[in-house]
Amino acid sequence: MTMPPHYAASLTTPFARKARKVGAPLAAIIIMATVAGLIVVAITALNPVGAGIGFVLSSIAMLVVVLAYLWLDRWEPEPPRLLLFAFLWGASVAVILSVILTLFLESLLVAGDAVEVGWVGLVLTAPIVEEAAKGAFLLFMMTGVRRNELNSLTDCLVYAGLVGAGFAWLEDILYIGGGASLGESLLTAALRLIMAPFAHSLFTTFIGIGVYFALQKRDPPAKWSAILLGYAAAVGMHGLWNGSSFLGIEWYFGIYVLWMVPIFVAAIVLAVHSRRREQRIVADKLPGMVAASLITPNEATWLGSLRDRKAAIGYASHYGGKAAGKAVARFAAQVVELAFVRDRIDRGFADQRVQALLTEEAYAVHAARAAAPALHTLAGYRAPGR
Repeated sequence: MTMPPHYAASLTTPFARKARKVGAPLAAIIIMATVAGLIVVAITALNPVGAGIGFVLSSIAMLVVVLAYLWLDRWEPEPPRLLLFAFLWGASVAVILSVILTLFLESLLVAGDAVEVGWVGLVLTAPIVEEAAKGAFLLFMMTGVRRNELNSLTDCLVYAGLVGAGFAWLEDILYIGGGASLGESLLTAALRLIMAPFAHSLFTTFIGIGVYFALQKRDPPAKWSAILLGYAAAVGMHGLWNGSSFLGIEWYFGIYVLWMVPIFVAAIVLAVHSRRREQRIVADKLPGMVAASLITPNEATWLGSLRDRKAAIGYASHYGGKAAGKAVARFAAQVVELAFVRDRIDRGFADQRVQALLTEEAYAVHAARAAAPALHTLAGYRAPGR
């Protein structure tokens, strides 16, 4: 059986080379978590009861949001540290940048008129600044080895969603804790956490889409155009949502029902479609991996489907214990990583950096196999119906 040249080159790599690891500096995570905690403490000092209610209710609501994005991220799970980094960026860096830049812009745009400050702040400066502060994380992800984690639209949506969730978590605590009475705090919680828990994630989703399309471009002007279009859409959505509160209750609920909800549903459809596309990409690359002896024909029957992969991991766990199941899961995830690199090359992104990445990922598949003796138990296992 002839081995495809790009895989053959990968297999000549010395196994002494370490697999690429991508995460986030632990020190940065600790600092951002500390900053977020100090902000919550400061809010609590001003209004203990309201802040306590806000903390509990906002944490519950954002837990639902985060779990939704983790569910979306099941096919090719992102590094846990990067996911935590994204959430904490939204809850610390993005919040602080937003406060500083909003105050600066408002001082330039208005001259002490409290009414104008309120309108300008909510409809103009807040969307411009907050979306820039959240979107900066996605620009950060486009640099260095982190770029290799943005393999699909799903990845961009997940990071954008978690940054938005982090920002919303802290902002909701602030608004709920700022209520003048218990009833006002609960009303604010209902409006923010029941009606629109995904609002900030939805706004930043447009930046994630822009970043995804930018990654498909080679020309720098085209890259920046895609990013700026996504940013403009995020600002527009955010500004319209904030501005609806100035137009009266009819406009507020009308924009919510006729605009926000349909856009949110469209975002869900797009996210599910993107995850299915991830599955198709992997399934298309499995025959080449079989030909290169990276995986066996039987393994190819269960690596191309979430359901079949879960069944195989369950089979390994049943006969080899939880550790065996985790090792097989890591092997499956590494095969998916290699499939996405191969897809990038097939789409014409075959520069020296990507070719080197292909070599690293192919080695990592071998390393994952060596660390998963449970695969021997699965040697004769075929997915049901395959």
